[in-house]
Amino acid sequence: MNKQEGLFERERTVRAAAYAAACACCMLGGGVAVAQDAPAASSTTAEASSPAIRQRLTEQGVRIETMRAQIDALQHQLAQQEADYKALRHAVGMDELARTRGGNIAAGGSMATALPMPSAELAPDQQTTAAAPSGPVGQAPPQNSRPPEVAPIFQQPGVLTPRHKLVIEPAYQFGYSTADRVALVGYTIIPAILIGLIDVRQVRDTTQTAILTARYGLTNRLELEVRVPYVDTRNDTVSRAVLTGSAEDNVFSSSGRGLGDIEATARYQINNGGADSAYYIGWFRFKSRTGTDPFEVTTDCVTRCVQNLTGTGLPLRQPTGTGFYTLQPGVTWLFPSDPVVFFGNLSYLYNVERHDVYEHILLAGTQYLGTVKMGNEADMSIGMGMALNDKASLSIGYDQTFIGTTYESGQKLPGSTKVWLGSLLIGGSYRFNEKRTLNFTLGVGVTRDTPDATVTVRMPMTY
Repeated sequence: MNKQEGLFERERTVRAAAYAAACACCMLGGGVAVAQDAPAASSTTAEASSPAIRQRLTEQGVRIETMRAQIDALQHQLAQQEADYKALRHAVGMDELARTRGGNIAAGGSMATALPMPSAELAPDQQTTAAAPSGPVGQAPPQNSRPPEVAPIFQQPGVLTPRHKLVIEPAYQFGYSTADRVALVGYTIIPAILIGLIDVRQVRDTTQTAILTARYGLTNRLELEVRVPYVDTRNDTVSRAVLTGSAEDNVFSSSGRGLGDIEATARYQINNGGADSAYYIGWFRFKSRTGTDPFEVTTDCVTRCVQNLTGTGLPLRQPTGTGFYTLQPGVTWLFPSDPVVFFGNLSYLYNVERHDVYEHILLAGTQYLGTVKMGNEADMSIGMGMALNDKASLSIGYDQTFIGTTYESGQKLPGSTKVWLGSLLIGGSYRFNEKRTLNFTLGVGVTRDTPDATVTVRMPMTY
């Protein structure tokens, strides 16, 4: 503020000098006027003094012109000092501070201004006539209507592909699950004695899936996706021979590999979200049955029975598809709440029923099943993501799926029940550049029927 005090002092000095010069000029002019108005004493005296008066008038005129030039110079210097003072106020932010405190420009005092910082090269009249623009200058940057990116942990992404961009996403998924089964078929004489069949099994399923996904943005709000999986699955069933005294476990293994069910999905961003409002993305998925379905493979026995002790009732080859066409509408939402982003999915999966279905049985030909209607699914998931830095992000979520019962020829399939599947999902993402990102997801089953562990690695590449 020492510089500002110096400016105030210089301003007072310049104003005082200008005032003194003006007063001197007025007094000098008044004296000349009195001298001119005084009557001549005599013609002789006037003629004798005329050259001296003319010389004095000439000298006074020169002095007046000099004083006027000095006054103009002082006024120009004063304007220069005022422009420097305003520039200094802008530099230290005194006007902005005053407006913030008082709520208006008047709070900044007589020297406060809302105009742009004056230039020292402008003339005083140009500085005083300068005015603020009546409207906004330039064009505001476009509002970003895209949802924030988070590490994806669900199958349905929340950020759509930009217009005329292609995303190729190779992925690998590994799943492992175990299940124990104890079946008691018979009747008891006393609580300690059972007459009938005791079937104890332990089932281990291992599934590896290579997935190639292509997404294309038709517009900034609409994208299409095609997903092609290749499935390699293996099932190991460990059981003890029934109605025998054997102490050894029998292992029955079957596997299957091949093309899975190809899927197609369309997604559309419904609204423009923001910092205080959620983004909503509606989508519709169609799944074909290009993979080998469960009704095409051969089983060695429909059910284990006393007459066929070697039968397992299991397929000799594992299917790679579900065997049903699927329609699944859903909606995905994202809600930014700095520094995290909340997101989730809500969907309903409808399995189209199949008519005139046959099952292949080993050494027994085919068995007619009629119309088979697989249970529909309702899915709900929720999670939150947070960016660790400009490249890495972390997400955590929970997925809950409800599966209905299966019907065969209008009757409930024996052994079919409603199933709840719950998975805890943890995912991370690392962005190598604008076109390459590596995503990792770990799913842990929290219910008995859910796979114990599911690991998914994918790398979307933008073209």
